[in-house]
Amino acid sequence: MKIGIPKETKKDEYRVAILPVGVEELVRAGHTVTLQKTAGSGSGLSDSAYEECGALLVDTADEVFGSADLIVKVKEPQPKEISLIRPQQIVFTYFHFAADQELTERFLETGATAVAYETLRDEQGALPLLKPMSEVAGRMSIQEGAKYLEKPQMGRGILLGGVPGVPPANVLVLGAGTVGANAAKVAAGFGANIGLLDTNLERLRYLDDVTPPNIDCLYSDRHTIREWLGRADLIIGSVLIPGARAPHLIERNDLRLMKPGSVIIDVAIDQGGCIATSRPTSHAEPTFVVDNVVHYCVTNMPGAVGRTSTYALCNATHPYVLTLANEGIMDAARTSRAIQTAVNVFDGKLIEPAVAKSFNLPCSPNPFSNK
Repeated sequence: MKIGIPKETKKDEYRVAILPVGVEELVRAGHTVTLQKTAGSGSGLSDSAYEECGALLVDTADEVFGSADLIVKVKEPQPKEISLIRPQQIVFTYFHFAADQELTERFLETGATAVAYETLRDEQGALPLLKPMSEVAGRMSIQEGAKYLEKPQMGRGILLGGVPGVPPANVLVLGAGTVGANAAKVAAGFGANIGLLDTNLERLRYLDDVTPPNIDCLYSDRHTIREWLGRADLIIGSVLIPGARAPHLIERNDLRLMKPGSVIIDVAIDQGGCIATSRPTSHAEPTFVVDNVVHYCVTNMPGAVGRTSTYALCNATHPYVLTLANEGIMDAARTSRAIQTAVNVFDGKLIEPAVAKSFNLPCSPNPFSNK
């Protein structure tokens, strides 16, 4: 199979979709890998490293998309890339369709197949391609939150861990999945007081057993959230419903309960955000203020630490890239339940119910089920 790796074009995105070792293994399996020049430079990976492993280097994205059967990316196709996608082509990347109706409708028009990292489930029902970036984003959320709590960044002027004689910050984490657990872990290391909220009691019981005493594992409901809004200096939004738009756990009127200069890091923004006042931002302009509350809603947080993120992501994605290349989409989706769960669009037809529901779009039957 011909595999294409374009350079990421989303603003401030420094990841790349494959490592040199991944190229080598694909080439050894008989495939051709075409890589756009400097695609790995943001992650500290040189063109020569890829070329030595057998990649064919080209100058433009047009050449990559024009020759490939399978496109492997990190972020969703940008507007200029959408026009390069061909019918029957397979695109394997993070799509987050439920947060972007325009992207969904434009991709459907291409007649191509979308295999989404974020909905791929393994045999245990976990999300192995979302997990590594969730780990990065969860840990980064506290790093960024600590920065934007500083007064020059329009925050409250709070040191996350406090000092002897001065209390630490209070951190509310909404969602105890991979993002939330990693955020709570890092915040606890800083010495903050953390409220970690979720509706999964078994998950809360587990985390209560393994986390430090400055993390309170609490059941998430409207009353508990509102109670914590009044005390929280930093809020981490980490709610996920795979493939679907995130629910709003904090409404606009709830912001009046928060202290001026408090900070919200909405990690769920890739799926539309779990705060009603959130809107997508970039690393270049990461924050905005609503009702004296600082909002940080960067849609590609892990992209800022490209080297760490690229290695973490590619370690997880490579086996699935190899499966798609070796078997093709039809056989791969029929023999691999994981691949089947990742197919959101097949030959221009939407087959992911959660996305269809988000935009009231027709949903075609899954061609791979019961096969």
